[in-house]
Amino acid sequence: MSEAKKRTSFVRSFIDFARESPLGALGVAILVVMILVALLAPLIAPYDPLEGDFFNIRKGPSSTHWLGTDDLGRDVLSRLMYGARISLLVGFSAVLLGDSLGFITGVISGYVGGKTDLLSQRVLEVLLAFPGLILATVIVVGLGTGISTVIIAIAITRIPASNRVVRSVVLSVKRSDYVTAAKLAGASPIRIMFRHIAPQTVAPFLVIASAHLGIAITSEAALSFLGIGVPPPNPSWGTMIGGAVASQFRPPWWLATFPGIAITLTVFAANLTGDALRDKLDPNLRT
Repeated sequence: MSEAKKRTSFVRSFIDFARESPLGALGVAILVVMILVALLAPLIAPYDPLEGDFFNIRKGPSSTHWLGTDDLGRDVLSRLMYGARISLLVGFSAVLLGDSLGFITGVISGYVGGKTDLLSQRVLEVLLAFPGLILATVIVVGLGTGISTVIIAIAITRIPASNRVVRSVVLSVKRSDYVTAAKLAGASPIRIMFRHIAPQTVAPFLVIASAHLGIAITSEAALSFLGIGVPPPNPSWGTMIGGAVASQFRPPWWLATFPGIAITLTVFAANLTGDALRDKLDPNLRT
């Protein structure tokens, strides 16, 4: 298939998807815009996000600084654009790492069963005993601050939910006739797990992963707000809100409002995308 035909097919598929789920298409569009802003931040940001202008400290939105400036005179719009790079990087990386581990362990524990399944579920129950943000906070405090540490901490909190969703599908699928036929044909357990069973878990896995994206972004924002997330002066949406609140009892409204709007829009878009994927991939919800 030529490149032109591939593009046409993709556009048609997206148009059909938008007709079936307008809100889902809106969520995808918002996520795409956020990703483009993050990638193009060095080209489109009007100012250096780390450079302060001490003649324009805590200035409200104006024609010079569209979203105002912070306590050091740094442009809020530029910091929002660069903050999108860190917040989305942490969110997507944590979901990719945590949900992938949950997917793999869910397939293995669900298929193997026995003591392997019993042991893995007890470990997950220990993780589930802690609220996600508390567990991530403990991990970050133990390992130290940094982007990689925040990613690992949030990823660990995402493993139990994805594991249990995938495991529940595997437990029902592994009794299917085609799995029995594969065993009789001499297929190895690895081939059966990842060639015959794992594809059946992709649809629910994508739904839970899209939902976890919003949770990961808010978790990063919460950790940065508490001062144990992404270290300054690197801008992230949570750091911007946390810095504004920490410096003043009643900070200027634009310092907390605009990063909060960015977080809300991204989480909103992730949830809309997850709902649309659920409706699209679940045959019981198709009309």
